[in-house]
Amino acid sequence: MEFVSHPLIKEDTLEARLYQQVIVGSAISDNTLVVAPTALGKTVIAVLLAAHRLEKYPDSMVLMISSTRPLVNQHAASFKKFLNISEDDIKVFTGHTPPEERREIWKSAKVICATPQVIKNDLISGKYTLENVSLIIFDEAHRTSGDYPYAFIAKQYVNTSKNPLILGLTASPGADETRIKEVCDNLFIKNIEVRTESDPDVRPYIKGMDIEWRMLDLPEEFSRIKEALEEAMKQRLKNLKEIGLIRSTDVSIPKKDLLALRGKLQNELAKGEAAPEIYIGISNVAACINLSHALELLETQGLETLQKYFHRLRSQSTKAAKNLINDAKVMRAIRLTENLSSELHHPKLDALVEIIKKERGKRIIVFTQYRDSAQKITEKLGEIKGIRAARFVGQASRSEDKGLTQKEQLAVLEKFRSGEYNVLVSTSVGEEGLDIPKTDLVVFYEPIPSEIRSIQRRGRTGRSRAGKVIVLVTKNTRDEGFYWSSFHKERKMRKVLDGLKDKYYKPKLDVAQKELRDFYESSLVVDSRELSSNVPKELLEFGVISKPKMLEVGDYIISDRTCVERKTAEDFLGSLVDGRLMQQMKRLREEYSRPILIIEGEGIYSKRGIHPNAVRGALASIVLDFGIPTLFTRDEKETAAFLAALLRREEREKREIQIRADKRISTLKEQQESVIAGLPNINIILARRLLKEFGSVLGVFTASVEDLKKVKGIGDKTAEEIRRVLTQRYEE
Repeated sequence: MEFVSHPLIKEDTLEARLYQQVIVGSAISDNTLVVAPTALGKTVIAVLLAAHRLEKYPDSMVLMISSTRPLVNQHAASFKKFLNISEDDIKVFTGHTPPEERREIWKSAKVICATPQVIKNDLISGKYTLENVSLIIFDEAHRTSGDYPYAFIAKQYVNTSKNPLILGLTASPGADETRIKEVCDNLFIKNIEVRTESDPDVRPYIKGMDIEWRMLDLPEEFSRIKEALEEAMKQRLKNLKEIGLIRSTDVSIPKKDLLALRGKLQNELAKGEAAPEIYIGISNVAACINLSHALELLETQGLETLQKYFHRLRSQSTKAAKNLINDAKVMRAIRLTENLSSELHHPKLDALVEIIKKERGKRIIVFTQYRDSAQKITEKLGEIKGIRAARFVGQASRSEDKGLTQKEQLAVLEKFRSGEYNVLVSTSVGEEGLDIPKTDLVVFYEPIPSEIRSIQRRGRTGRSRAGKVIVLVTKNTRDEGFYWSSFHKERKMRKVLDGLKDKYYKPKLDVAQKELRDFYESSLVVDSRELSSNVPKELLEFGVISKPKMLEVGDYIISDRTCVERKTAEDFLGSLVDGRLMQQMKRLREEYSRPILIIEGEGIYSKRGIHPNAVRGALASIVLDFGIPTLFTRDEKETAAFLAALLRREEREKREIQIRADKRISTLKEQQESVIAGLPNINIILARRLLKEFGSVLGVFTASVEDLKKVKGIGDKTAEEIRRVLTQRYEE
C-alpha cells in the first residue's frame, strides 16, 4: 500500500488513492460539492484539503460541520488520527460545550468540528467571526435547503472570511434538479465532483458488493385485514372526490400526496372563513393518512407493529382518531390483528432469521423504517445461538420508548465495532455518515422510496472488504412501489448530476496545477485504462499526480509535444502479432512531434515463440520509419521514474500539457482536421472519421445528432454536445 506524503499528514496513515487526490486537486481551486458513496472516503478528502489549507495559511483554522454529535465526534477522531498537528488543536463544539468556553477555544484551535446550530447561534450572538477560517466543510451537504443552518453559515462565511473555501460532502444530493441547484447555490458551489463505484479511477479500490432482492409472499391471513382497511380508506377517498379535492379513489395513492393535500387545506383554513368542504376535507385526509400508514405497516412490517400503531391511535384524544377507531371496518381490522398477532409473523421475520443463521459469524446491519420493528427484530435475533444483536435507534419523545441518547448510541457503536455485538438492528439513525467499518452484510427489512437513504444504507458495506446487500420485498405490496421509486429516483439523480457538472465551472488543468504543488510537484494526463496498472500509484512517490482521461492515442501525455505509449513485453509482442503495433505507432507519430515508446519487463525475445529477428525488425521500423525513440524499463516503478524525469524536463522547458498535439498546420486537409478536432470530445482520429463521413467541414456542422452518432466513436453525449456548441447563440 502506498501512503500520502505531506508535512501535515501523519506518516503511513492515509492510503494514496488516485481519485481522492484528483478530487482534492479540483477542490483547492474553487468551492466544490463532492458526491460519492459512503465507502469512497469523503472524510479523507476533507482531511487532505484541510492539510493543504493549513499549510498554505498557517495562521488560519478549518471548520467541519456535521449534523449530529456522534458525527462531530467521529470527524474529530479522524482529524486527530491523520493530521500531523497537536491533538489539543482539534476541538469539538456541540450544545454540551459552554458558550463562554467556545469563545476562548475559538481563539487558538486549528480544527473545530461542530454541529451547525451551535455555529449559527454563536455567529448570531457575536461570540466570534469566520474571518480566519480558510476552509469550511459541510458534511451531509444535501441538507442545505430550507431553514437548515448550513445556508446561513455559508453566507456569513463568504462575506467575512479573508481566504474562503467551501467543501460540501454527500453520498447523494437527491434526484430533484431544483433541490440540487438549491444546495449548490446556498453553498456557493462552482465545481461538482461525482464518483461512483463504476468509475475507472475508483474501481481499483472497490471491494465489491453483491445485491440480492428476496421476494416474499404476503400471508393469505393478512388479506382480510388489508381488505377491511382498504374499504375504510376507499370510503374517505370517495368523500374527498365528491367535494372535488381528488380525482381517483385508488387506495394506492402515495402518502406524500395526502400530506401535500393536507398542507394545502390547512393553508386555506389559516386564511379564515373557510368553506365547510375544507373541514370535511381535513378530517377525511387525516383518516386516509392514518389508514395508508396502517396498510404500509401491515404489508411491510407485520401484525405486531400494526397492533402497536392501533394502540397508539386508541390512546389519542382527538375527534379524528376516535372517529377512525370507531369505524366498523377499522374495528374489524383491529380485532383480526389482535387475534392473529400472537401466532403469525410477517414472512420477512422468518426470512431474516434464516439469513442471519446462514451468515452467522459475520458482522451484519439490519435496517428497518420503524422502531417497533427494530425492537421485535432484535428480540427475535437474540434467540439465535451465537447472535448478539443490539437495537440502534435515535431519541424519541414517546414515554413508552425514549430510544437511545447520543452517548448511548456511541456506546452501542463501539461495542459493535469491537465485536461485542455482531448484529446491529438500526433505524434511519444508522444510515447517515457514521463510521461502521468492516460490515459484511446489510439487510433492508423493507425497500425505501428515498434514493438518498437507499444509497446511504448500501454504503454501510463493501468498504474495507467485499460486502453483500439483501433487500426483503413483499410481492404486490407497497414494498414493490418503494423499490421502483428509489430505483427511478437514483437513475434520475445520476442523469441530473451529469447535466449539472457541465453547468458548473471546472478548474482548468493549468490553474489546478499551481495549487497541486502543495501536495504534488507535477501532474500528467493518463489513459484511464492505465489505472489498472501500478504506474499511476508509483508516480505519486515521485511527486506526480495522474489525471485520468480516455485517450485515443498513447498512454501518458507529458506535454503538448510528448506522449508515451507504454507496453509490457507481453503486450508488445501481442500487438506485433495481431497487427496493432504499427498502426498505433503511426497514430502516435501523427499526433505528437516527440512521441516515445516504453517497453516494460523482460522476455521480449523469448516469449510467444516469435523469432528474435522479427522483433528486431519491428523495433528498427519504429525507430527509423516512425522516428519514435524506444526505451526499456524493468518494472512499473522504473517506468514511473522515467515518466517523472520526462515531466520535469518538459516543465523546465515550460511546456504545457495539451491533449491535441501542437503541430504546424500547412495543408488544407490539416486545416479542416484542425477545425473539426476543436469540437467537444473530438480528437484528430475522430475528426478524420467525421470528415470522411460527411465530406466537408460544412457537412459535419450541419449533420444531425442521429447522423453524427453513426460515426464510430461518437456517442449520444458527444453528438448532443457538438450540436449544442454549433447551434446555441453566442453570448458575451
